[in-house]
Amino acid sequence: MALPREPRQKMINVMYLVLTAILALNVSNEVINAFKVVNTSLMTSNANITTSNNTLYKSLEEKLSKPESHDKAVIWEPKAMKAKQLSGDMMTYIDSLKTALLNAADLRMKWDDKLKDSVQDYRADNLDASTRLFETKGKGPELKARLDQYKDEMLNIDPSIKKEFENIFPVNTVPPKSQEGKNKDFTQTFFHMTPTVAALTILSKFQNNIKNAENMVVTYCHNQIGAVEVHMDKTGVLVGTNSTYLMPGQQLEITAGVGAYSSAAAPTISINGSNVPVTNGQGKYTTAVSGAGEHTVNVNVSYRDENNKIQTQSVPVKYVVGTPGGAAVMLDKMNVFYIGVPNPVTINSGTGWDKTHVSISSGSLTPSGTPGKFTVNVKEVGKTTININADGKNSSYDFRIKRIPDPILKVGPNAGGRMQSVVFKNQQFCRADLENFDFDARFNVLSATVYFSGANFPSVTTATISGGSLAGLSAQLAKCIPGTSINFDNVRVQGPDGTVRTIPGPGFILY
Repeated sequence: MALPREPRQKMINVMYLVLTAILALNVSNEVINAFKVVNTSLMTSNANITTSNNTLYKSLEEKLSKPESHDKAVIWEPKAMKAKQLSGDMMTYIDSLKTALLNAADLRMKWDDKLKDSVQDYRADNLDASTRLFETKGKGPELKARLDQYKDEMLNIDPSIKKEFENIFPVNTVPPKSQEGKNKDFTQTFFHMTPTVAALTILSKFQNNIKNAENMVVTYCHNQIGAVEVHMDKTGVLVGTNSTYLMPGQQLEITAGVGAYSSAAAPTISINGSNVPVTNGQGKYTTAVSGAGEHTVNVNVSYRDENNKIQTQSVPVKYVVGTPGGAAVMLDKMNVFYIGVPNPVTINSGTGWDKTHVSISSGSLTPSGTPGKFTVNVKEVGKTTININADGKNSSYDFRIKRIPDPILKVGPNAGGRMQSVVFKNQQFCRADLENFDFDARFNVLSATVYFSGANFPSVTTATISGGSLAGLSAQLAKCIPGTSINFDNVRVQGPDGTVRTIPGPGFILY
C-alpha cells in the first residue's frame, strides 16, 4: 500500500535544475506552459495519494472496531491520525502561500468559453511576485522552518518511525551545494527572481513530498496492526517520479503501483510500452532522457479488484527536458527568420555571458546592445542553426528561413469587392499591404495593368500605372459610375529584400 521509497524524493535537486534552466529576464511561453503542465500533474498525483491515504484511514477505523485487532489499533491509530493532522496543517499552510503568490501576480478570474466556467488568470511569467513574497516579506525562511518542524514532528511520532524513515524522509529543505562546493540559501535557490508559475510548481512539489511522507508513515502504522481489510472501492494507481525536469542524459525514474495493494491485486505494469518487473506491488522504470521540451511517458497498471475482475488504469507522466547550461533561444517575433528584415532574437544563458559564445551557420547574428538581445539577418530561403556554447556545454537550435509573404494590393480601405464609386474615385494611390505579419516590412508598388469595363465602358479599356500613384488613371476614373468594374493585373512590387515579385491583383465592382 505504501508509496515507493525510491526514488528518494530528490525534489531539491529537481527544482535546482528547473531554476538553472529558466531564470532569465525573458521566459519563453514554451517553458511557462511546461511548468503549468508539470504543476497540474503534481496536483493530480497529490489527489491520487489522498485517495490511497483515505483507504488506509478507513481500514484503521475498521480495525478499531474488531476485537482481534483492537488492542494494536488503539496504539497505532492515534499515531496515524497525528501524521494526518500534521500533514493536513502543512498542506493548508502551503495553500495559503499559493493564494498569496497568485494575488501578488495580479490574479483575476476570467470566463473560459471552452470550459464554460471561470478560471484563474495571472501573470505566470512575473519574476517579482515570488521575490517579494518569499524574500522581502520573509515567507521563504518561514516556509523552510515550517517544513523542518514538520519533518521533526512526523519522525518523533514514534521512535520506530524515526529509525525507519529518518534517512529517506521525502521532505528535505537542504539545497544542493554550488559547483564550488558552497552551501546555498533556501529562499535564494527556490524563489529569487523565479517566475510565478515555477514558484507555484515548487510549492506543489513540497505538497507532493508531504503527501508521500503522510502515506509512508500511515502505512507503517497500519502495518503494525495487520493487512488492509477494507473494500478497495476507490483503489487508485499511484505513480511517482524522481524528477519532473531533467537535463539531456539524466535518468528519469518512474515507480508505479496500486494504492491499497494486497497480494490479491496481482498488478501488471507497463511503462512506455514495456512490461516492468513487479516487486511488492511496485514496478520501476528507468531511462536516460533526451530532446529538449515537454515529454510524456504512458504508465498502464492492471490489477484484480475485490470482485476478482481485471481493472486497468492509465496515467500519463509528463516531464520536461532542459537544454545544457540553461541556454535557450526565443524569437521575439515569430518562429522563423524572414529575408529582408531584422529578426530580433533573445538568447538566455544560465552561465553568464562571459562564459557564453553564440554563432549562426547561415546569415549574421549581431548583438543589439542589451545582454541576450541579438538581431539575425538572412539572405537565402532554407535553414540556419544558432549554436550556443555555455561554459563548455553545446546546444543548437534549427530555424527555417522564408521569404516575406506576398502583400495584398489595396485601394483605400479595400482589397477588392464592392466599393462605393465616389470613394474609389477619390483615391490617389494604391498600396501593397502585409496583413497579419509581425514585422514592419514595406512593399513598394512598381507597376500594374488596370482594366475598366461595365457601366460607362462599352468595351474594355486598358491603362497602366507606374508606382503607386493613380494619377495616370484620371481620365478613366472620371468615367467610373455605379456598375463599373475595375481589375488590376500584372501587379509588380518590390520588398525590403530588394527583389521584385508579381502578386495577384484585386477586382472592384463600384456601386
